[in-house]
Amino acid sequence: MATQSQESGFRRFLRRLTASEAELDAEELQRESVESGAHHVGDCRRGQLVTVTGRLKTVVYTPRTNLPTLEADLYDGTDVVTLVWLGRRHIVGIEPGRQLEARGRIAVRDGRKVIYNPFYEIEM
Repeated sequence: MATQSQESGFRRFLRRLTASEAELDAEELQRESVESGAHHVGDCRRGQLVTVTGRLKTVVYTPRTNLPTLEADLYDGTDVVTLVWLGRRHIVGIEPGRQLEARGRIAVRDGRKVIYNPFYEIEM
């Protein structure tokens, strides 16, 4: 008769065999977020002061006439939050695929979660 830990280990093994790479990546990002004590982006609400951690999916410079912005989509396995640095064209280390932790207040712009001028720490 199998023990409960053997059964859960077998279930995890089967899950790894049947899950897509994107699903496994999302689970890993969620696990890292929990271990760091950060909020899940999916649980964050407008006005909330949060610390989030995840991987940058995209980084885009938007050359506006009045105020240029650097925008980066941070994915933590639950949802995406857009980090917006006003007046910045480039920040060393802010590039797709980079892991980072960001802190700030959640805003909503065009139905998407945003943190303006977040404090951040790039994870090595």
